[in-house]
Amino acid sequence: MAASITTVLVGHIVEEDEQLGIDQLCELCAVERQQVLELVEEGVLEAAPPGQLRFGGVSLRRLRIATRLRRDLGVNVAGVALAIQLLERIEALERDLPR
Repeated sequence: MAASITTVLVGHIVEEDEQLGIDQLCELCAVERQQVLELVEEGVLEAAPPGQLRFGGVSLRRLRIATRLRRDLGVNVAGVALAIQLLERIEALERDLPR
């Protein structure tokens, strides 16, 4: 009889208003601190309150998108900023469409 392997996945739901430190953000997205700082400098990620390295759930979502764009497509930081801005604009327009 073949042995059965069970995989257990553990997750954490991050609310938009939940605050994450830069180290938590880096760990959740498996990125280096420098990459996060570049995205903050470019305006992709916003620290709240300004000047402190605390991030909300929106930043986590944006960082995951930015990571995929950079890793899979080789997009630079400025391109990531533009792509995320356009993606969010498309989402807003789709929400406003009558159903």
